[in-house]
Amino acid sequence: MGLTSESDAKEAMKLCMFDLRRGQTEGQELDKILFFYPADLPITNQLSVIGLSEGLITFTRIFSPDAPCEVIEAEKHCHVFYEVEADIWMVMVVEKENPESIWRVDALRSVLKEIHSLFVMFHGYIRALVDKEPSGGLVRSHLYYFIMDFLSDFSIGKKLQLPNFRDSLKEQGTLQMLTVGREAAIEVQSLVTLLESCVGNKQCYSMTMFQDLLVSTNLSPIDTLNLFTYAVLRLTPIALFRGASAWSSLRKTDTACSTYAGALQVTSISAIDQYYNSHDPPSLRRHNYPLVRPLQHSKWSKGKDGFLTTDIWGTEVNSLLPMCPTIWLHLTEEKMFLLAYQHRGLTVILLVPVSSVSGDQGISMLKQQIIENASLKMLKVEEKLSRGWGGENAYHVSGYRYLLVDGDRYVSRASPPGKVTTLTKESLVALSKLREEVDLEKARAKWDNSGREKDIEICIRAKNNSWLIARLVRGKELYMVLEKGSETLLFAADATEKFSERYCNGAFSLD
Repeated sequence: MGLTSESDAKEAMKLCMFDLRRGQTEGQELDKILFFYPADLPITNQLSVIGLSEGLITFTRIFSPDAPCEVIEAEKHCHVFYEVEADIWMVMVVEKENPESIWRVDALRSVLKEIHSLFVMFHGYIRALVDKEPSGGLVRSHLYYFIMDFLSDFSIGKKLQLPNFRDSLKEQGTLQMLTVGREAAIEVQSLVTLLESCVGNKQCYSMTMFQDLLVSTNLSPIDTLNLFTYAVLRLTPIALFRGASAWSSLRKTDTACSTYAGALQVTSISAIDQYYNSHDPPSLRRHNYPLVRPLQHSKWSKGKDGFLTTDIWGTEVNSLLPMCPTIWLHLTEEKMFLLAYQHRGLTVILLVPVSSVSGDQGISMLKQQIIENASLKMLKVEEKLSRGWGGENAYHVSGYRYLLVDGDRYVSRASPPGKVTTLTKESLVALSKLREEVDLEKARAKWDNSGREKDIEICIRAKNNSWLIARLVRGKELYMVLEKGSETLLFAADATEKFSERYCNGAFSLD
């Protein structure tokens, strides 16, 4: 099991990143390629994909300088474009022949955005890496292993399973929050204050999570989203369980898959590394750059003191102790030490400026301070949150399959994945197409230069007699599927009003 190669199977997806400021001289075209998947695709084919993409970008800029090409729909392929940084582009090419290949372009573009956001959090901006080592070897090495580790989470067998119509009631690039009562909120705030006192007069940030849900944070919205995304992928109890299961199964069978909340995750360590060893681009084999691979599977574990540990960032000089992980904040562009403490379902992440701590010795002292002064408070907070949590079906609403999105806060809430699987394929396909139409309307409104959010209401009766509803009000979005109901439009309207009043404080009710 692992990521397939072009020689093993006809690849249904190609993903590339290139720099328009490089390789503009004849004979130097290869210099512009920063990443390409699959890596063993013939160079002529890689240049063909990138050449076509570059031509489309250049052509569309003539008519729309500020918003060049975003998507090209061909008969057999779809090309999704995203300019990650100035003149640095990512392009995803997906085939349409697969029966599962019914997707939303915005969902695919969100994957590209997530790759870049997480990469910058760990490695800094791509342009800075290119300027640091103009030959491109450094940035290519970082990008190759980072993106391949990222894609491994989408791999099922020898195929990459990208977001498709079955994910119509999910929103990539958002975080999910835990609803807490007043007493629990006070306890959490008390914990945050206590953690800040442990750090002293140094500027610090924190994020508190319960299971895979956000409880509190004092980070900026974009930094919150980036750190939350990484925590769900590798740090939360569920993520650690996946990693432990992978290692246990690996000892028995060399390959393993685990399923949680309806999403398949590749957990075969040897298979992924085996793919790297056999398919590394020749340009990477000629260099030996020090690499940090924060998205590697099964590299995090919980220590006896409750702190999460990893050797991803290497070990201290003259010591076997792992170095403390570091990330870059998007808002301040400041490098921070990352400390994660976990007790049962509670995960508390503390970020401390690298400049304010005297190396790993200072980190050890800070950890001891937290254990002595805040560990009991964390136990109490975990107990409070556990008592108030309704389990994985806590946000299920009987009779409804729904998705709520607050784009301004990067927050979403949806029916539990297990409940969404009860919907028919016809309903999910119809909802995917409905959301695609909404995405187009949102894009048109964005470029109208009106400066106002466009309110939208759509209600459709699908071929299988299910009701599909979309309401956008003041930047917030509601999508619903009602498979069991009457044939009248009045029924669908009443059901939407009831949901809005009971679960959204009337945010989607009609005036």
